This record gives sequence, structure tokens and C-alpha cells, in this order.
Amino acid sequence: MDEWIEELRRIIPEKRVLTDLADRHSYSFDASFGEHLPDVVVQPKAKQETADVLKLANRYRIPVHPRGSGTCLSGGPLPVHGGIVLDMSQYPAEINLRPRDLTVDVTPSVLTANINKAAEEHGLMYAPDPSSAHVATIGGNLAENSGGPRGLKYGVTKDHVLGLEVVTPEGEIIRTGGRTIKNVTGIDLTKLIVGSEGILGVIVGATLKLMPKPPAVQTLMVTFDEVRKAGEAISQTLTSGILPSKMEFMDQACVVAVEKFQPAGLPVDAAAVIIIELDGHPETLKVERRLIEEIMEDMGALDVIIPKTDEEAAKLWHARKQVSPAIAKIKPTKVSEDATVPRSKIPDFMDRLQVIKEKYDVEVVAFGHAGDGNLHPNVLCDKRDVEEMKRVEKAVEEMFEAALELGGTLSGEHGIGTMKAPFMEMELGEVGLDMMKRIKDSWDPNGILNPGKVFPEKGQKLVLHHE
Repeated sequence: MDEWIEELRRIIPEKRVLTDLADRHSYSFDASFGEHLPDVVVQPKAKQETADVLKLANRYRIPVHPRGSGTCLSGGPLPVHGGIVLDMSQYPAEINLRPRDLTVDVTPSVLTANINKAAEEHGLMYAPDPSSAHVATIGGNLAENSGGPRGLKYGVTKDHVLGLEVVTPEGEIIRTGGRTIKNVTGIDLTKLIVGSEGILGVIVGATLKLMPKPPAVQTLMVTFDEVRKAGEAISQTLTSGILPSKMEFMDQACVVAVEKFQPAGLPVDAAAVIIIELDGHPETLKVERRLIEEIMEDMGALDVIIPKTDEEAAKLWHARKQVSPAIAKIKPTKVSEDATVPRSKIPDFMDRLQVIKEKYDVEVVAFGHAGDGNLHPNVLCDKRDVEEMKRVEKAVEEMFEAALELGGTLSGEHGIGTMKAPFMEMELGEVGLDMMKRIKDSWDPNGILNPGKVFPEKGQKLVLHHE
């Protein structure tokens, strides 16, 4: 047994230092691609334990890969260089609300959906709502700067973080930000760490913003006979002065898949479907609903459907959440991407996706948060078919190129991880990427924290096939 593992057993109870092969395999993958075996899995349950692990790892130059629930779609927690997987999901889950301050303190293992549940008991809400909120930890959401349907109106995770408690790569415990809404003391380290994908520090606590829950919501479903018309209708709505809380898009392939998987009464003959949620004062919603109906009719909508009950509305939103598992039934492998473009470019991006689909003879379906330009083009394939996977690799690369050419970005909410690292220079340029590397090097001089993520290694390419 390696000396450093023996030392780990002296600072962390032995039952939380996992070295059996079966345990290590359980932490060798996430929801993306690739499998990498760690040397050991450590489950800290206190910030001092976390600090002690990092001090030891820094001394021995052992890689440390922080991990939440493993729902990451970009390879963020994969132990690509072996070493330690730091399983933060076993940390004690604590939610401490301060309703009068509209804030909440949480530990990293808390499931994101549970924060909102706790807030609702006080008539409040935690706005970020990633689709995986019922299984993903807030620590992982903070590391990836997760979004969700409500990001259109309320922003993503970073917009709701007031402060963090973080363990540095050298094992020091620091506090960033605070509990006040306004805070301009020095460089904003909180914003730097949120979304840094575990390469700068390990989050062991966070102070988040809450807000009053809107008194009413209104759902609409709009159908179109052309995808481009749907994209143009989205842009028209958002420039009209109306800001929905959610504006979700599904193409026909997604609609058909959902109806086969778990029928919800969606219109399978429509080329595109938009599901909209408005929230606010009931009287305001009546006005906004009429305006949206007029806009959609002017933009050539086939139909505007207003659910008659809360149950009918909930059924529509449940159907939207079923898209991902439903399309996974079409083919056994799903490559989930989240390239984001300016909202006005959604129709052009959809056109480019169709060209890519035909060029590489791959199955591409699209859905996502169209209101903020964050689409999820998914390539459906079979990883056992090497030739098909090679085409998929080329198709994905061209998707990223298309998004960037249209003024977009590689990722709206899934993060970079290992999957998108090869394309970072394409978006940031050589100098921009180097500046990010300098920040990493200053925080983590020994390079132990989550190596192999965000920054491409020499010659690294997107590889989804195995010969």
C-alpha cells in the first residue's frame, strides 16, 4: 500500500477511505463519456477533514478530483490522472434559512431541489432549477455554474451566490463574499470560484440568495409547422417587453419520443413546440398572456394552447423534463451538448444543425432553454458502432464551430470538463486561454486539483469511440 494512502487512513476514518476495486470503479465515470480509475475514494464529512486531505495531497503531489452526485455531462469529476476522488456527496446535508434576510446557508451535499423545498415553506424560492436538481448536489451545481429553465428570467447559479467557504489546493480554509446583497470588497473571488469546475478549490459551504415566490404562474404551449418560425417567434416575444420565467423548445423528434415514452398529449404533427411560463401578479399575467397569443399568431403559430388547470400545466412541464430519458430510447448512446447562441441566431443555429445532421448521417434532436439561446443538440448513436462514433465526433466539433461563428459559446450550463477542453482555444484564443491558466497556476502551484479539466492537454481531441 502506498505511503500516502496509509497516511490518509490516519486522518480519515478507514471506512471512508475506499480502495477496493469495486468501489473505485463506481467512481470512475459520470454522466458523460470516459472511464478513469482513481487510486482511492475519500469521503470527508467536515471541512477540516477536507482541508487535511488536500494538505496531504499537495505534499505528495497527488491529484484530487472533487465529486458530487456524478450527474455531470462534461466529465468534470472524472479522475483522468488517477489519485483521489473526493466524494463530497457524503458530507452532512445542512440547510439553514434566514427568511428575513432572504438568504440560506448550505453544505455541498444538499440536493439542489431540497433548497427550493425548504424555501417554499416560507413563501420563498431558490431560483436556479437544473433538470437534475432532484439528484444533483448544490456543490456540483456551484462548481459547474448550473442553469435550468428559469435561467431566462432569474439567471444561473452564480447570480444567486453571496458567499462561499472553500478549501484551497494547499489545504487552507477561506471565506469569500458574505451575507449581504451588496459587497464590493476587493476582487470577487466568489464569482471566480463558481463555475471553475473544481480546479481552484473545494466548496464546503455556500450562502445563497432567495427571493419571494411569485404569486401566480401561467403556462402556454405553442406549436409551429416550421422550426425557423418557432425561433423567430422566440426572438419576437423577448423583444416585446415580456420576460417569461421559462421558454422551452422541443423539435418534432423530441415530441414524438416523449409521446412514445410517456404520453402527455403533445402534438406529434408539429415541427416545433414552445412551452412558456409566465410568473408574477395574476392581473399582469392576463395582459402578458394575451400579448403572447397575439405575437404567436402573427408569427404563424399553428396553435396556442392554454392549460385549464394547474394539473394540466404540470403535465406539460413534466413532459418537457422527460425529453432526455425519452430520446435515450431511440438509440443506446446519447451525446448531450449545450452550445449557446444569441437568441436572434437560434433559427440560424437550427438550420446549421440540420446541415450537420445530413452531412455526417447522424441522428440529431434539439431541445432546451430557447429563451436564453441555450439549446441542447443531442446526437443519438450507438457507441458500439466505431464508424458511427467517428462521424459523431466530427458532427459535435462542427456544432461547436457553428455556435461560435454565430457569436455563441461552447457551453451554457454543462461546463467544459474533459468533453469540451479541446475546443477552448477556439473560443478564447491563445492569449485568453493562457490568462486562465495563469490564474489556475497561482491558486494551485502544484497542479493537484482536478487536473485534466478545462485546459486541453497537448494534442487532446474529442474521442468518443474505442477501436
